[in-house]
Amino acid sequence: MKIGIVGGTGEIGEGLAMRLAPRHDVVIGSREAEKASASSTECMGILRGRGTPCVLRGVTNQEAVDHGEVVILAIPFTHLAATVSALTGMEKKVVISPVNPMQRSDIFFFDPPPEGSAALLLQKLLPPGTRICTAFNNVAANRWRALDQTLDYSVAVCGDDAGARQVVRGVVESVPNLKAFDAGPLRVSPMIEAITPLLLNIARHSKMKDVGIQFR
Repeated sequence: MKIGIVGGTGEIGEGLAMRLAPRHDVVIGSREAEKASASSTECMGILRGRGTPCVLRGVTNQEAVDHGEVVILAIPFTHLAATVSALTGMEKKVVISPVNPMQRSDIFFFDPPPEGSAALLLQKLLPPGTRICTAFNNVAANRWRALDQTLDYSVAVCGDDAGARQVVRGVVESVPNLKAFDAGPLRVSPMIEAITPLLLNIARHSKMKDVGIQFR
């Protein structure tokens, strides 16, 4: 599977790239191609140092979209609208949003846009025919790059295109130990995105690390 990661030089983007690259054709995107190239070189060095063969390339965000059959938007919610508005060619592609709009005061709390969720905002911003799904929303950010740690999480996947949900579930389960669950249409996305601030509050007040979810 060809996967393009928009915003791939952050903690989540690089971690996703390293977890997915052994099994997929992955490119890391950034606004600056030089930054993406440096990130891909570093990630590839880490993987090869572990004896894991792979090929990673760093490209612009637009080139990541052009490359990917699946496009992952690994960007903060505050940059979401500006980033996707500058990109073209999303039509008919499977677009994964792991984006969670939230704020922090004395607690972490869900802070969605008027549309109700980051994914539903994307539905408004992206061209008709874009196959938007949520996935990876509730995986602890720092765990992605911690390659010695098993990602023993459940991943809820929602989207209005059943075929796209099946594709995304396959991408999720190509990461060892992750288990994907079909959560239904995109209007479920506010429920999925709101889980992340809940997990952060549990971790903080219960003195836990890397709290996640499992469905059994």
